[in-house]
Amino acid sequence: MGIDIRGITQDMYACLQCGYCTSICPIYEQLGWESASPRGKIFYLKQLTQRNLLDLILRRKIEVTEEFITRMFQCTGCGACEEVCHVNIKLHEFWKKVKEWLFEEGLISIEAHKKVHERIHEFKNPFAEPPENRGKWLPNDIKLSDKPEVVFFTGCTEAYRKQEMAVTTARLLQKIGVPFTILGPDEWCCGSICINTGQIDYIKEFADHNVNEIKKTGAKVLVAACAGCYNTIKNEYPKIVDDMPFELYHVSEFLEKLIEDGRMEFTKEIDKTVTFHDSCHLGRGAGVFDAPRKVIKSIPGIKFEEMVRSREMSRCCGAGCGCVAAFKTIAVALAAERVMEAERTGADLIITTCPFCNLNLNNVAKDAGMIPTMDVVQLAYEAI
Repeated sequence: MGIDIRGITQDMYACLQCGYCTSICPIYEQLGWESASPRGKIFYLKQLTQRNLLDLILRRKIEVTEEFITRMFQCTGCGACEEVCHVNIKLHEFWKKVKEWLFEEGLISIEAHKKVHERIHEFKNPFAEPPENRGKWLPNDIKLSDKPEVVFFTGCTEAYRKQEMAVTTARLLQKIGVPFTILGPDEWCCGSICINTGQIDYIKEFADHNVNEIKKTGAKVLVAACAGCYNTIKNEYPKIVDDMPFELYHVSEFLEKLIEDGRMEFTKEIDKTVTFHDSCHLGRGAGVFDAPRKVIKSIPGIKFEEMVRSREMSRCCGAGCGCVAAFKTIAVALAAERVMEAERTGADLIITTCPFCNLNLNNVAKDAGMIPTMDVVQLAYEAI
C-alpha cells in the first residue's frame, strides 16, 4: 500500500464503483469522460495508493497527472454524488480532502484558482477590489444601528459584484424596523472558495477575524446573504473557531422568522409564476430547503412551480468551487441547462438564494434571451 491521502483511503475502498454518482454528476454530464466522474476519480486515487515494489522494479509510473488535477478542479462541489452514494461516503468532504492534499503537495496547477487564493490573501476578497470599498454599496439614506440586533454579513459577491442585492436586503431590514449593522472594511472573505479549492492555509486567520469583528458589534444574530458564506460559517467555522456567540441565519431563514413572528407582512400582490433554484451550498450543503419556499409562497398572487430537479436532487448552476473562474465553458453550459429546465415549468422568473447562482444564471439568460433570476430578498421587498 502506498500513500494514505489525508485519511480517506478507507472511503476509497468503500466505493462499490456502482456508477450511481456518475448518473447525477453535472461535470460527467457535460464531458462524458469516465475520468470526470466521481467513480472515475476514486478509481484513479486507488491506483495511487496501490503502488508497490513490483511497480518500482518494472518502472511503472503511477503518479498524479495534469489530467487528474484538471478533473479534480472541474468539480463544482455540488454534492449531488453524496446524495446518491449507496455506501454513504461523505463525498463532499472527500473531494475537499483530496484537493487539500494536492495543495499541500504543491500540485495545484489551476492558475485561476492560484490567483483567487493570492487575491483573497492580499485584498481579503477574490476580486482584488480595495478592502476599504467593501461597504461603499450602502446608500446614504440607510442608517446603521449603534446597538444592532443583526449583523448583515454581505459577502464578497454582493459587496462588489451584485451590490443591488445587498442594497435590497439593507432597505428591507430598515423598512421593517430591524436594527442592523455591517462590518464594511472589517468584513473579510468567508473563505469558501479557498476551502473548496483545497487552499486552506490561512482559513483560520480569516475565520477568527470575522468572528471577532462580529462579536465587537454586540449583535446576537448574524444574517448571511450569500449561500456560500452561510454554509462556510455554519459548517466550517465551528471546526476552527472556539466561540461563536451568535445565532446564524441565511437571509431566507431570517425572512421566514420575521413572517412567523409577525414582524413582516406582505401587502402587495405579485402576479407572476416563479420557480425556485436550490443553491448547492444552501440546499445540499446546509440543509435549507423549506425557508425560501415558505417565503415565496407567502407572497400574494405568486404561482409557484417546482422544477423536475429540485431540493436534494437540484441541478447545479455551474459556478461552484471556482469552476466559473477556471472552466467558464463548462459553467456556462451547466447554467444554460438549468435555465432551460426552469423555462419548461412555464415560470416568468427563477428565484434563488445565492448571489453567485444569480450571477451565473443571469449571465447565460441575458445572452440567450431567457428568463431572468431574482433573489428571494428582492422578490420579498417588492411585496412589502
